[in-house]
Amino acid sequence: MMATRPSLGFEDDDLPDGPVTSDLDDLSVFQPKSPPRPDRSKIEQAAARSSFTSREAAKKVETAQETPLAKPVRRYRTGRSAQLNLKVRPETIEQFYGVADANGWVLGEAFEKAVALLEAKYKPR
Repeated sequence: MMATRPSLGFEDDDLPDGPVTSDLDDLSVFQPKSPPRPDRSKIEQAAARSSFTSREAAKKVETAQETPLAKPVRRYRTGRSAQLNLKVRPETIEQFYGVADANGWVLGEAFEKAVALLEAKYKPR
């Protein structure tokens, strides 16, 4: 076994022999400086020379946009508290809403009437 470690060539030559003191103990003369801001025109010229594409959004042009028709709110206090979730085609949903809207029914009422009509046509056994 070795008694001493081999030298790696990183001796402590740069450390002072005496006690370590720091020039950073007195920072009263230090005043931080903000970095100089580059000239905006030079930045734009460099961007144009290098075909840089800006990531800033283009200025919005005011255009008249069509607002979609809002669906009517269908919340009523009716005493119906059970929920029924069905998977149906979008066309069927629109037909159901159309019948309910045309007659002024809430969806629960329209469903009750549909069930009554189904029972009348297809009598339960």
